Amino acid sequence: MNAARRDSGQTRTRPPGTVLAQVSNPRLLKKLPPELVGDLAADIRDFLVEKVSKAGGHLGPNLGVVELTIALHRVFDSPRDTIVFDTGHIAYVHKILTGRQDFDRLRQAGGLSGYPARAESVHDVLENSHASAGLSWAAGIAAGRRLSGQTDRHTVVVVGDGALTGGMSWEALNNIAENDGGRLVIVVNDNGRSYAPTIGGLANHLSGLRTTPHYERVLGWGKRQLRSHGGRFGRLVYGALHGLKKGVKDVVAPQAMFEDLGLKYIGAVDGHDEPAVERALAQAKVFGGPVLVHVITEKGRGYVPAEGHGPDRFHSVGRIHPETGLPLEPSRFGWSSVFSDELVRIGRRNSRVVAITAAMLEPVGLVPFAAEFPDRVFDVGIAEQHAAALAAGLAYAGHHPVVAVYASFLNRAFDQILMDCALHRAGVTFVLDRAGITGNDGPSHNGQWDMALFRLVPGLRLAAPRDAASLRRLLRQAVAVGDGPTVVRYPKGPMPRDLPSLGRQDGFDLLARTGPNPVVLLVAIGSEAGTALAAAELLAARGVAATVVDPGWVYPVPEGLARLAAAHELVVTVEDGMVAGGAGEAIARALAAEGLALPVVTCGLPKEFLSHADRQTIAERHGLTPGAVADRALASRPTAAF
Repeated sequence: MNAARRDSGQTRTRPPGTVLAQVSNPRLLKKLPPELVGDLAADIRDFLVEKVSKAGGHLGPNLGVVELTIALHRVFDSPRDTIVFDTGHIAYVHKILTGRQDFDRLRQAGGLSGYPARAESVHDVLENSHASAGLSWAAGIAAGRRLSGQTDRHTVVVVGDGALTGGMSWEALNNIAENDGGRLVIVVNDNGRSYAPTIGGLANHLSGLRTTPHYERVLGWGKRQLRSHGGRFGRLVYGALHGLKKGVKDVVAPQAMFEDLGLKYIGAVDGHDEPAVERALAQAKVFGGPVLVHVITEKGRGYVPAEGHGPDRFHSVGRIHPETGLPLEPSRFGWSSVFSDELVRIGRRNSRVVAITAAMLEPVGLVPFAAEFPDRVFDVGIAEQHAAALAAGLAYAGHHPVVAVYASFLNRAFDQILMDCALHRAGVTFVLDRAGITGNDGPSHNGQWDMALFRLVPGLRLAAPRDAASLRRLLRQAVAVGDGPTVVRYPKGPMPRDLPSLGRQDGFDLLARTGPNPVVLLVAIGSEAGTALAAAELLAARGVAATVVDPGWVYPVPEGLARLAAAHELVVTVEDGMVAGGAGEAIARALAAEGLALPVVTCGLPKEFLSHADRQTIAERHGLTPGAVADRALASRPTAAF
């Protein structure tokens, strides 16, 4: 056993690894004698630490659901019974128990996905890894089974307490309670965290369930653990659902919030007491209607470095030393760090600048701002739609909100950006981390949609910085805009070297001119500036001179583009977003509107979901490399003679 692992006082009855070797599918798991389940849980934790420390991935969340996932597969009959994971990053244990124990290429091209994937197994259902949709999926599956007369099949959804901060979860719960939900089991995996500790009225209500004396006796976790989950009751959520003040019944039996919705409530159950979880799930299985099973787990359970990591309990790690939890490669100063530093500087100069995050204070770099200006930060939970509308209200009240979120997560708030921010000309800045290719996290995380989506929004201005200096400058300019929404987007990963401008020309930064009388104009969008510059060098080696420019502000397209392009034979745009509807198409349309009949080659990503792989592999696959860009330019020249 890894020295950094602990088994909470359990005594193994078999040598490490031997029980897991016997369990390669749910059928064999059901046959496992109960006295060996503890050994299996210990083997799985050892396996997770060993494999994820080499490949990187979501370690802490999966360490926390080992016993819960074992119990799910011992009680229910997947895939005949459907198990839906609302947030797919907790599915590693599920993969292990359904015959997928080759984790050596986890999240790499050709290896296992870091999320459920239908192509991998019939046991996987919901691939979208964005929280709060699972309850709706499960309600639909259960209703469909009931309509088809399949009354002997169960639907189980595992939803985190963090996901219950999202409004979509409550829309689903309301609907489930109003309709005959069939054989539907809702498992609330309550660890008090999403990335960081879960916040908000609902979190405090669940905290109340954890700390009620009755449940203290059931759980027996001791005063220290219970105090760590303590807090106020969730009056806000209950009031919103019922329009009533708290009653005596809620004090005596706080589970009434769920039961008043029409949901049978079982719990709270110690999620690391596997027999207790089995009993609760078995009880839920025999009930004829929707049942909510409240399971309390500990993120990072059994791995000392994760348990002691306050910010996120090793929510997601790179390659680490399994004994110490320390990274094998030092973290390089990245885009998020530059944004974080510059926003603090802006906040010191402008007291009306406030920040909003959707349960991701640390991942998006808002911790320093929150430390210096605690009253000016709003963490709304996993509720991007609310974040955007809240920002519009703050702007109306005279503030300038900076909403920092992962690019693909903001897709959910398109309507609020359009109708609440743009329609009302609200001065709101959306800062999109992980825009473009993110790679290993797979199709639901690649931030390839934003430039195509936001091109549709009237009055919205979008900027794509190419390096640290331009990120700082463009962020300052965005926050100064008060008559409409602005977007600043940047990719995941370390910051590239600075690419200084040779000067401004027709609204663009001139980055290079490789010879007299250039024939190719390369327009680099944000972080693809390095690709465009390298492509220009390859063209120069073939005797084709090029100009490389960066607009900085992508939307609206700079008015001087036609003048700049007119001196060239060909325009080539390079972007790490979708070509369909993206920046390159906007540039081509702007040139056509000026009557300029120049060919425009758009290099970017296709309109498809990109499988998990590292960023370089995806870039090579879709022609976003210097060589591929140069080849397309050479092949597309009107006067090409090669």
